Amino acid sequence: MSGRTRASARRPFDPHVPDMTDLLFLAATDGAAKTWFYAGFVAMILFFLALDLGVFNRTSHVTTLREALTWTGVWVTTALCFGVAVYFIYEHKWLGIGLDVPQGAGEAARHVGGGEAAGLYLTAWMLEYALSMDNIFVMALIFRYFMVPAIHQHRVLFWGILGALALRGVMIWVGAELIHAFHWIEYVFGAFLVFTGLKMLKAGDAEIDPERNPLVRLARRLVRVSPTFDGDRFITTMDGAKAVTPLFLVLLVVETTDVVFAVDSIPAVFGVTRDPFLVFTSNIFAILGLRSLYFALAAIMGRFEHLKYALCLILVFIGAKMLATMWGLSMSPKLSLAIVASTLALGVVSSLLFCKPRDAEAA
Repeated sequence: MSGRTRASARRPFDPHVPDMTDLLFLAATDGAAKTWFYAGFVAMILFFLALDLGVFNRTSHVTTLREALTWTGVWVTTALCFGVAVYFIYEHKWLGIGLDVPQGAGEAARHVGGGEAAGLYLTAWMLEYALSMDNIFVMALIFRYFMVPAIHQHRVLFWGILGALALRGVMIWVGAELIHAFHWIEYVFGAFLVFTGLKMLKAGDAEIDPERNPLVRLARRLVRVSPTFDGDRFITTMDGAKAVTPLFLVLLVVETTDVVFAVDSIPAVFGVTRDPFLVFTSNIFAILGLRSLYFALAAIMGRFEHLKYALCLILVFIGAKMLATMWGLSMSPKLSLAIVASTLALGVVSSLLFCKPRDAEAA
């Protein structure tokens, strides 16, 4: 009997469970394989963005409600389809994804199956998508403050989101490294989320003064700023010299605003899963859908007054879940997903039923 036949006789073939040889090979090539996986994912996202700017939105135009809703549906569908891909990636351990996945503080890394990974991804994506609602409201205030024409808002959001992808990637990497090196950082994140959620409950409506933004003040000090817009250009010529336009200042404010929101949202996602791949991909897909969601909801955000309280409760819940690991307590991904989804649904439905409509200015 050959060695291959003897091996087959020892263990029936199971496509879902790699044998020891597979695991050793994947462990040996884990770093390089995951790097290629991340690179492929980023290349796919850049391809999507290139299609967006270079094909579907080559010329500036006012985004209609119908167009915004269509694109929102496209990005939501894409994110959900990737959730299906997550299931197969982790179920079959492609390129080592799903092996030795980091867990909560005090817990050993372990292999994660497809069903669990898909549930964690959906919870993290839903949480990020929901937390972006406040971001949308603030962006509407920024556009209103600078009186940005509706025809140019898409361009600002496109480049703003491109910058946000890079900045969040760095912040997620730093967060993952901190949690890996210092497990107690997880408790700091948890306490911060509980504090933030309770603080948001007491806070009033946001007051935005972009002129106090440090980057805006620095830009006005270092470079010439044109007093008027020049189409959709960020840089123009004024009196024979280069100058930035107000649209560039808007871009700076949008970028820094996203960083501020990321300080809350990224620790919240680490409260759902410590797997950097799931944290990164859920963040990316939530950000990709942010632009179309803005055009769909900016004018009616004031209608969902109770959503703020739902988001506060979710932040407190996620923070408490992270702190609970100190006592060895944990919660299944399915239950976490159910709590987050039901809280968001309750916030939306109660707003529609019990809040009086407020006139909102179109962005």
